[in-house]
Amino acid sequence: MKWLVTGASGFVGQALVARLAADPEHTVRAGSRSSGSALADGVARVQVPPLDAAGDWRAVLQGVDVVVHLAARVHVMQDRAQDPLAEFRRVNVQGSLALARQALQAGVARFVFVSSVKVHGEATEPGRPFHADDTAHPQDAYGQSKLEAETGLRELARGSSSMQWVIVRPPLVYGPGVRANFRALARAAASGWPLPLGAVHNRRSFVALDNLVDLLVLCGTHSAAANQAFLVSDGCDLSTTELLQRLARAQGRQARLWPVPVAVLEWGARLTGRHAMLQRLCGNLQLDIAKTRALLGWAPPLAVDEALRRMVAASGQAGAAPK
Repeated sequence: MKWLVTGASGFVGQALVARLAADPEHTVRAGSRSSGSALADGVARVQVPPLDAAGDWRAVLQGVDVVVHLAARVHVMQDRAQDPLAEFRRVNVQGSLALARQALQAGVARFVFVSSVKVHGEATEPGRPFHADDTAHPQDAYGQSKLEAETGLRELARGSSSMQWVIVRPPLVYGPGVRANFRALARAAASGWPLPLGAVHNRRSFVALDNLVDLLVLCGTHSAAANQAFLVSDGCDLSTTELLQRLARAQGRQARLWPVPVAVLEWGARLTGRHAMLQRLCGNLQLDIAKTRALLGWAPPLAVDEALRRMVAASGQAGAAPK
């Protein structure tokens, strides 16, 4: 089976390409606009066009059976575009649908679109997780663009019996090479400095990189995945307090957490204009993956603590002295 992975030089893309390359039943084209890191033996790096309405993908789609579309304009905390929604639509909607349309014309059998949990919203009520077939309620331009791309993909494939679609909506992904907020949280957990997050009893879903990659491969091959949308997580929701404790333990440390009431944290966040940051630390965001388990017979192959240990080992942080 021949695969095309877009965004192959990215965090998830590199791991997915390596996983596919290790299986002799698959050949993979790593689609990227940059030279990126070294690839596994047998992997062909292909230069791909810009992800917009004018992109010409015909050459890289020849002979491809499965496309996994990871490339996107990603969500950032402080977007400097004059019109962020227009930019997200140009790349994530128009660019993705141009690729999907040409994949259909090229005879691609399955198009796996990696969307985002942000299609559902930013937070869940306690004990009421998102389900894959819930009505979508995106709250920002990025989530809106992903929803519009999903809708366009369904409509494009509706009139065709030749190309199946699969949509996967992950939450925050962590693993070897993770950057940004999760990496900062790992460092803070092992720093030895006291953190005022010892009384946060929220529930949040995360997904280890290896678990996400495992599901993406399955979605490219499993007959029951055709024309379905799935949520993915580790199947073990954590509070921020628990996450910090596990992150510290993975690094051979013990987190120093002060049990400051969340109401006090909220008061401080309002004074400092950091309410959005507090929501990510103290709010709930749970995903129910029962559909993914039942329809595909899938279970996360990697437990949370082992996934955190591998992430730390890859970064060389285990046992690092506090700074």
